[in-house]
Amino acid sequence: MKRILLSIAVIFGTCAFAQEKKSDSTKTKNIEGVTITKQVFKKQSDRLVYDVAASPIAKGNTTFDILKQTPLLSSTDDKTLKIAGKNNVLIYINGRKSNMDAESLAQFLKNTPAENIQKIEVITVPGSEYQVESSDGIINIVLKKKMSDGLNGNMRFSNTQAKYNGSQASFSANYRKDKLGISASLSGGENIEAQTYTLRNSSDGASNESTGDINDPNKNIGGYLNIDYQLNDNSNLALSWNTWANKSYNSTVSLFNTIINKDGTNYTWSKNKEDARSYNNSLNLNYELKTDSLGSKLNVNAAYLNYKRFQFTDNMTYKSNINKDVLGESTQLLQDLPQIINNFSGMADYIQKFKNDLTISIGGNYNKTKTDNDTKSDTYFIDPAEPTKSAPNHFIYDENIYGFYLTAEKKFSEKFSGKIGARYEITNSLGTSDNPPAGAEVLKRIERNYNNILPYLSFNYAINDKNNLSYSFSSRMRRPSFWEINPVVNKLTDDNYTQNNPFVKASSTYNQELMYMYKNSYFVVLNHSYIKDAITQVPLQGYPKHPDGSTGENLALRYIRTNFGDKQEMSAMVGIQKSFFKQYWTTNFSVGVQHNRNNGSLDMDPTTGDRFIDQKGDPFIYINNTNSTSLLIQTNNTIRLDKAKTWFFGVNFFYIDKQQIELGMLRGLASLDLSIKKNWNDWTFALNVNDVLRTNIVEIDDYQSNGNYNYIHQNQYKRNFTVSLTYNFGNKKLKKVRDIEGASDSIKSRTR
Repeated sequence: MKRILLSIAVIFGTCAFAQEKKSDSTKTKNIEGVTITKQVFKKQSDRLVYDVAASPIAKGNTTFDILKQTPLLSSTDDKTLKIAGKNNVLIYINGRKSNMDAESLAQFLKNTPAENIQKIEVITVPGSEYQVESSDGIINIVLKKKMSDGLNGNMRFSNTQAKYNGSQASFSANYRKDKLGISASLSGGENIEAQTYTLRNSSDGASNESTGDINDPNKNIGGYLNIDYQLNDNSNLALSWNTWANKSYNSTVSLFNTIINKDGTNYTWSKNKEDARSYNNSLNLNYELKTDSLGSKLNVNAAYLNYKRFQFTDNMTYKSNINKDVLGESTQLLQDLPQIINNFSGMADYIQKFKNDLTISIGGNYNKTKTDNDTKSDTYFIDPAEPTKSAPNHFIYDENIYGFYLTAEKKFSEKFSGKIGARYEITNSLGTSDNPPAGAEVLKRIERNYNNILPYLSFNYAINDKNNLSYSFSSRMRRPSFWEINPVVNKLTDDNYTQNNPFVKASSTYNQELMYMYKNSYFVVLNHSYIKDAITQVPLQGYPKHPDGSTGENLALRYIRTNFGDKQEMSAMVGIQKSFFKQYWTTNFSVGVQHNRNNGSLDMDPTTGDRFIDQKGDPFIYINNTNSTSLLIQTNNTIRLDKAKTWFFGVNFFYIDKQQIELGMLRGLASLDLSIKKNWNDWTFALNVNDVLRTNIVEIDDYQSNGNYNYIHQNQYKRNFTVSLTYNFGNKKLKKVRDIEGASDSIKSRTR
């Protein structure tokens, strides 16, 4: 059910800026008359570091809550996170990418207490040593671990009321004994994701409208186990296991369809039921050897990732009338859509530091991935009766990626430092299909072999202790997600559905960023991204004309995954984060503009070979060469209500002006969120109310020059309130964990 719907959240690439909870990003303590100042937020050579452990806002919040309030980060859909000016964000935990799919990752972050976090690192333009794609930014969540022997941890319980009620619970613990450190977490919950959906498309003399409700129940359980053992003074061995499971049974879609064509008006009901479950397990073994006193070291990783998703759908179409009565069954589509992904990865890095402030890094990685998609589809024509149509398809995709990188980083003076590097990647892939759709025999074997050189450049200039200027450039590839290349149809109605595409090829992205910071409280950020062969979802509508010359009877709307031309995204943002009235009021305000340039066209479903025509027989070509400029505003405010620092009131707001995306013109979005929190000894009580004004609703309009019109309305019931209770126990003496980058990092985001 999750992938039937349109992935609207991916478009919000720029809507966040800075927030901090202490004046000039500092926390002040008085010790025997000596004032010690600790920076909570600071700029390092290639990243921004937010010291969560030194900030009072973490207590009682979830990791997802803290990430939304981290400078340069935001979320508009309460599921995905964005860095200002970036299309996508990769979540790292202790230097290793998360292996979870998008839905599981969101639940994991919402169930993990923020008290577990030492710091958050925001890497807006990752260097050559990182296995990232496209214009991805990185959020690295560094968890705490114990410094002294003993045990500590926390428990958290919460309940959320939206259209339906949901509950979550988590337990986390940290243990250390001599050279052995262990951290573990277990969390879970259940909820029902609800939506009200409207799809409307029309052309000359014909239209199709579908409107109704979607309900998706979910039960989740998962966690992590990290074991770190110090072999001797110079070497460590670490083992990490991440696991997550999701069960989503009895997900339902109920849409009433009004179909107008040359034969008149027809009414139908689409009542779909889905049972799905997924399992995500990853193991990572890391060995680190320090080779000298300057910080030179060798890092070796080996990893295994296993992802399984089993999905069964029952799509039933009923005849109806203008009164929406169910008059009888028409057609039934049964689909069995399993997906199994196995990935074996290895990575080795060596970092050599010299006394003249020069650092050379060299390394390589290997990823071997196999995805197995044994799809079975059977269509039963009930009234009028016709022979059953079966369309099984066993699609197997094998991919091997070899990567090598070299970087050089030099500190030329106390003020100026720079970094230059490059990655060389070799990709070999083979997709095979035993029963491709009629007219698409080319799907039987799709082989691709290509290599890329991806340069990187950055510099950082600390003008003085208050002013900092940095610039970064990078080139990256964006390979399609594994589910995007699985050639299956996910149906909403008989005439509206999404179509994945095994012909999608990797796109190229060129990123530039210029950032100015003043006193760690004022920001100016300029971004530019150029994407060639952008991978996206494109609507094709009309009467489908099949390769055999036959034409469909009803106006159809298909959302096709494809490479859709080129696009540019430019943004400029300014922001301030400041505390007033002796830190009783901490505010973060940012404002900016984003300019999108789209240039793409599509006239054929690349998987089936279908083309689309109007009632006159004229061909339909979907064209999007529209530009747009949008205003972006965000502010986060925390008000301390008492001198003892036990009561806090929060007011957060964002607004995104209308902007042009691949699917059409996205109308403006906004959300006002309120919260109140009480700290009492080791307990924290909190109440959060999101989207108070009910303004975070997606609406998209698309007008084509030939008169075709497409409209999407998606209400995901963002208005909700959450009550939570957190308890912290044990010894609070902690230190940060060792950062470890996992070997399967380049694969993980593609399971989402």
